[in-house]
Amino acid sequence: MFKNLSYSLADLLGKEYLESVIEANCFFGGKDRASLEECAYGKVEFYPEADQIKNDTLLEKVGTQVIKACENENEGAPTDSYRQAFHKNAAPLTGHGCYRIGEDGKLYFVGKSEHYHASLGHTFGGYKLIDHARMLGILNATHNNTRGFITRTLERELVRTANGIAKEQTDKLNEVINSKEKHVLNRVISLETGSLAVEAGIKMMLHRFYELGKNDKKSLYSGRIPVFFIMADKAGGPEANYHGTTIFAQTLRGMWPAYYETAEKNGLYKVVQVKINDIDDFKAKMETYNKPPYKTAGFMHEIVLMNYGGTLLHKDYLQKAYELCRSYDTPTMVDEIQSCMWYEELFLFRKYELTPDFAIIGKGFSGGEYPASKIITTAEMDTLNQFGALVTNGQEELASLSYLITMKFVQENGTLIEENEKKFYDRLAAVAEKHVNIVKCAEGLGYLAALVFYDLKTATVFAKKINEKYIDVSAQTYKENCPAAVLIKPPMITSEAGIDFMIHTFDEILNEM
Repeated sequence: MFKNLSYSLADLLGKEYLESVIEANCFFGGKDRASLEECAYGKVEFYPEADQIKNDTLLEKVGTQVIKACENENEGAPTDSYRQAFHKNAAPLTGHGCYRIGEDGKLYFVGKSEHYHASLGHTFGGYKLIDHARMLGILNATHNNTRGFITRTLERELVRTANGIAKEQTDKLNEVINSKEKHVLNRVISLETGSLAVEAGIKMMLHRFYELGKNDKKSLYSGRIPVFFIMADKAGGPEANYHGTTIFAQTLRGMWPAYYETAEKNGLYKVVQVKINDIDDFKAKMETYNKPPYKTAGFMHEIVLMNYGGTLLHKDYLQKAYELCRSYDTPTMVDEIQSCMWYEELFLFRKYELTPDFAIIGKGFSGGEYPASKIITTAEMDTLNQFGALVTNGQEELASLSYLITMKFVQENGTLIEENEKKFYDRLAAVAEKHVNIVKCAEGLGYLAALVFYDLKTATVFAKKINEKYIDVSAQTYKENCPAAVLIKPPMITSEAGIDFMIHTFDEILNEM
């Protein structure tokens, strides 16, 4: 079973800070000191044994009518594309652990962690500390100029864990934060969404070519055409990468073609696709695009391409690519919006022994409680002024607290989480091998997984049949050159019984097909 933690706000944030919060709220009145102290020092259980048992016993009820359907005609006011994609029956009334009850009154298994947000499932016990903080009077809204104590605490914790520094090594942490050396992650900007976090990194890369303001000193590579390396799809096109929904990031994956072609024609920037796990291709393109008028501006990548069939980039490939980037003074950005938190060391780039110049994190860290993404970068790349990457509400205190809670649970349960992930993926791969006449292979790493089929029609049929079993999975149908993959990503609290349930269902459906 998972280790059940029991912590108070004071355990996570320190007595001195909480006493000041209590004193400040006593000043305003309306709350007695005893109730405030209970919020500050009262412990909550993160994942009690009873909740873990319930998470297993509910498996037999998946797909059954557990309450009366919520009949309503409320369709909202969506755009046409959102209306077409909407599944009202599955919209949540509430959830618990690995489950959601839809408006149809049926029980669903959240096999994709609510599209990667609910890393610890629903109504995770540790997040009750957020309620304690709110009752204590801790404000959520702050500003860049008044970043709160919790956000500052989180910034230090992110730098500590990103650099693999032990908890007790305060002097080492301070040394890293004050470092001016290259490739040392020691700066954090809170930017609300992953798209904006990536955009901030792109801006920092562009700043080496273009001045941000009229009074800026001349950029390092002024006059050269910035070239961005992104992962190619299997046809050599740009569809394998996904780095958000800003216009610039969308041009990296082939959207806004006329806009991009105009920008490229006029020498504003160029996008170059590098072949998946092909270091010779990477090296050749590095040599080509570091000659005038070009200069490589950055290499942007995920490690598990969950928007491209769960394709896994190899450790050896990325390490060699990073070496080449270093030799050509090219910043590296690892986009971990989908892969962060699902592993013992919190960051997949640490398992890969990479030292990126930018790490983009989000989703899994806040557990679906808040939109709260971050960019972690280096002193060398810290070149924008405050308004260069400004998000007014990015520094939310309760969002930062959600990060600290999730991190604490994973740090103390990471070994078991990774053991379960390995069991899941090994068994998924075995199912793929058993049904090799239908399934091409399993892809991904751990819970970031996919079953890849030989054709999209078969993948779509499989996903539909699994959805009819009330398990969330999805077939990627929106990219022309994408593998025929069905994506899976269960919450980290999934037990062996939950793994058995999913694998058995996959095998059963494949047998029928």
